[in-house]
Amino acid sequence: MTTSTAATIRVRKRDGSLEPYDGYEIAESISAAARGLEEAIERTTQICSELEIVLFDQITTEQLDEAVIQVALQNVKDDPAYDTIAARLLVKTLYKQVFGQTHDLFGEAVEETIALLHRDYFGGYIEQAVNRGMLDSRLAELFDLDRLAAALDPTRDDLLRYIGVQTMRTRYMLTDQATSTGKKRSLEVPQFFWMRVSMGLALNEDDPTEAALGFYDKMSRLDYLAAGSTLVNAGTSYAQLSNCFVMQMEDEIEHIAKSVRDVMWLTKGTGGIGLSVTKLRSEGSPIRSNNTTSTGPIPFMHTIDSTLRAVSRGGKKFGALCFYLENWHLDFAQFLDLRQNSGDPYRRTRTANTAVWISDEFMKRVRDDADWYLFDPLETPDLVELYGSAFSTRYAEYVAMAEAGTIHRFKKMRAREQFQSILISLQTTSHPWLIWKDTINTRALNNNTGTIHLSNLCTEVCLPQDRENVAVCNLASINLSRHLVEVDGLLQLDWDRLRASARSAVRQLDNLIDITISSVPESEHSNDQNRAVGLGVMGFTDIVERLGLSYESEAAYDLIDELMEFVSFHAIDASADLARERGSYPNFAGSRWSKGMVPIDTLEVLAADRGTPLTVDKTARMNWEALRSKVAGGMRNATLLAIAPTASIGLVAGTTPGIDPQFSQIFSRSTSAGKFLEVNRNLVADLKARGLWEQVREDLLRHQGDLSEIDGIPEELAAIYRTSFQLSPYAFLHVAARAQKWIDQAISRNIYLADRDISTMVDLYQAAWDLGVKTTYYLHMKPRHQAEQATVKVNKAAELRPTSGSGGPGRRGFGAARRPAPAPAITPAPAITPAPAVTPAPAVPTVTAAPVIPALDLVDTCPTDPQERLQCDSCQ
Repeated sequence: MTTSTAATIRVRKRDGSLEPYDGYEIAESISAAARGLEEAIERTTQICSELEIVLFDQITTEQLDEAVIQVALQNVKDDPAYDTIAARLLVKTLYKQVFGQTHDLFGEAVEETIALLHRDYFGGYIEQAVNRGMLDSRLAELFDLDRLAAALDPTRDDLLRYIGVQTMRTRYMLTDQATSTGKKRSLEVPQFFWMRVSMGLALNEDDPTEAALGFYDKMSRLDYLAAGSTLVNAGTSYAQLSNCFVMQMEDEIEHIAKSVRDVMWLTKGTGGIGLSVTKLRSEGSPIRSNNTTSTGPIPFMHTIDSTLRAVSRGGKKFGALCFYLENWHLDFAQFLDLRQNSGDPYRRTRTANTAVWISDEFMKRVRDDADWYLFDPLETPDLVELYGSAFSTRYAEYVAMAEAGTIHRFKKMRAREQFQSILISLQTTSHPWLIWKDTINTRALNNNTGTIHLSNLCTEVCLPQDRENVAVCNLASINLSRHLVEVDGLLQLDWDRLRASARSAVRQLDNLIDITISSVPESEHSNDQNRAVGLGVMGFTDIVERLGLSYESEAAYDLIDELMEFVSFHAIDASADLARERGSYPNFAGSRWSKGMVPIDTLEVLAADRGTPLTVDKTARMNWEALRSKVAGGMRNATLLAIAPTASIGLVAGTTPGIDPQFSQIFSRSTSAGKFLEVNRNLVADLKARGLWEQVREDLLRHQGDLSEIDGIPEELAAIYRTSFQLSPYAFLHVAARAQKWIDQAISRNIYLADRDISTMVDLYQAAWDLGVKTTYYLHMKPRHQAEQATVKVNKAAELRPTSGSGGPGRRGFGAARRPAPAPAITPAPAITPAPAVTPAPAVPTVTAAPVIPALDLVDTCPTDPQERLQCDSCQ
């Protein structure tokens, strides 16, 4: 656009007036957003020049702000630094909405100006939101607002990536009514948001202000984050803060109807739901009250599936649920068909997920190629309450009765035949997920309150439930990447900071239980009686890459082992301290906790019950003997640890989700907040350090971020940056098994598999059971096809080559450039003292994101199944 053309562009202000477009003012704003970055002047110039191409006369100020951001995002594929610029510009738009247009937010003394605005506006924001009924009135009554305002640190906004700011804005922050453009105006800036959540989780403290300051310091630094339902509702007038609800449907029409009602209310209040239907009698089973026969559980499941769609929570957080069924149920074959696209739509679930609750007895029969019998729960009602060797004994008795003709409603098949049917369904529909009931129940430390009949929506929660109790779990996740710090040029884990994060998160979660509300009495009762929490981690792959390790290595397995032992130790210790301060949870007496047991002690219990040893390393490093004595004296919480998938809050934290590997180095991600381009910043930094980024950038785009297909990449670098489908799928099991040693609940364990052979899947899931993995989540299968690139020049005849498999990198033509030897595994931390430092790769922030440029035809590849995104949005 020429200068004369630019002069004809007018900008429509918010009051309707028109002003000439001021390129200098825009350039100054972009320059301020590029502060501190390499080549800041060049980046500012590039954005300014590209911006003028998309301008038009009478563009509104909102459209102009969005245009600048989008132009910055178009360049993320060339350098993730552009994401930092976009994130800062987006935060600026929030400042404008909250603080108004009269302030020069990017002029001289910018940090002082913004800090002053935060202090000046915070008290008014709280009081206004309370007066409008949006926030709990106690936020204006119990807290020293001036002291809280003085603690706000807007420089921490720079910790957020663009996708993090966008996710916070669209999903978690308070907003006003929609404007004339259809967009809602934000009532919070990021630091107001973190403080509001912190205040909402400190309401029951003796000194709420001091407690809120502690929680704010941790969350605003992204050291740990509360889960999604908590972030949405903390401090609001409807404080439904719990994340996961686990319930069982009884075999009677009144309870079935009540379950539908409970699902509606729990969905409205946010939170993911797990629902067991194993107790429902099978299709054709007699109903003696009216001399008819049952339709079985499938039609009721379809009804609940429709309920989830009806209660959408205004599109901010979606309703999501997972049905669980034990695979001895006579209607199990119909259960496997629930997610099929074809067939009777009234016997399908389009929103709800499915998971199979598998016994050790079944796995042994698969191993031995024995027969498997399916029964009607009406005739075998006690099977649902039994587990381990007790289940096997009773199951064998029912088999004998069936063969003797005293049980008439049963079906007999090979166990391997059913196992293959499960895995074929998993491959074709992503369901059902495989969960091992005996591993969960036999290792439970809260086993005195009944049988655990199912897990939750995302398979990491393991809690007993019955007619009087809808089990509830409350989640938070430590961001491991924020605890890897650079000291004297070397990366090391900050063990003191990690200890403080674990202890703060446990206290915050315990507070949540007293503050949260629920519309289902049975869930409130369970919350009060068990006080179950689930502290997890995210960012494991982030720190593995930064330490120069391969995800598929003993060093990585040792790292997750040591990290989870450390987090587990201090979370349990914090709960024991809270028990001395506030009292033990009511159901503590008779639990394994009360006998001085901790998670690792249950490994041998499981092995003894199975009659076979577990194939997992059992090394321990901490002073568990001293903690066992402390635990026996009282625990505040029935459960402490659970690793959630963190698919949404991981975006806010700017790190890799849960313990998942890197899906790809550059890919398109679709979320409820929009469509984004993600680039692995760790890889970009390593390539820049070797002078390779500019050389391989277009090749990286062309090959969907696959380093194995690019000439000149050092071999050790390609090993570090193997992506999900390049890693051996057994690596996912080893990481999970080593973490599971220390976790009293479970892990939301995604598995990625390039091989579509069913025998490979059989071996893989058999190995998961052998290792003592409790639960698995999505199985992502490698797509058969991928989109063709449109932004790079491709010589198809020269460039076509086969893709690599799941077991190795499949790369060729490595260059001579070498990376220093990967850092050794972290030296174990003695007892409670901090572990020593590690010598790793250079410290770099991790993944970024931005809206995908239409011309960049990357596959929407993470997650493979869009339903995963929907349900992770529901509780995280």
